[in-house]
Amino acid sequence: MARSRIPGLFLVFAVLTLSLAGCHQASVRYNARYSGLLSQPLPRVLPIPVDGVTRDQLRNTWGTAREGGRHHQGIDIFAPRNTPIRSVTGGVIEFKGMRGLGGQVVYVVGPGGYRHYYAHLEEYGPQAEGDWVEAGEVIGYVGNSGNAAISSTHLHYGLYSPAGHAVNPYTWLRSGAPFAAAAAATQQAAK
Repeated sequence: MARSRIPGLFLVFAVLTLSLAGCHQASVRYNARYSGLLSQPLPRVLPIPVDGVTRDQLRNTWGTAREGGRHHQGIDIFAPRNTPIRSVTGGVIEFKGMRGLGGQVVYVVGPGGYRHYYAHLEEYGPQAEGDWVEAGEVIGYVGNSGNAAISSTHLHYGLYSPAGHAVNPYTWLRSGAPFAAAAAATQQAAK
């Protein structure tokens, strides 16, 4: 009986270890805070991560065909080069660097373990991998790095479940507001 439990226990250990591997620095530096972040649900509405872009300017580009038989696993938010990009949630910078088709990218692990993918950046914000970021903090600037080099400047924003499955971020952003508008609404409500 004990022998049959060993593979199961090993599998549980492996899954837990792999899920924290990318955020090992965060789990060490922010142990209780990081655990709390993972236990929170993903907000039902997310703010628009690109300064100056309104919900009317968003287009649901999820699922559109791409070369090589791929389908778009995010949405493209068009804006001028070097427009600030803000983290849509509090969380931890899991990765910051060059990554294939995305070019210069930032991954933020947010509430519930959802990963927020910001791609085609021109420049990065000041954070390092493992740093904690607050919602609204600038994490990069709009560009066209990676496979977007011949297209207009934009942010490719992707959202991934804790299991790593891409989900359509338009569902969360379409009711969101730009950070400046969201901050003004919050201040007005407080008066």
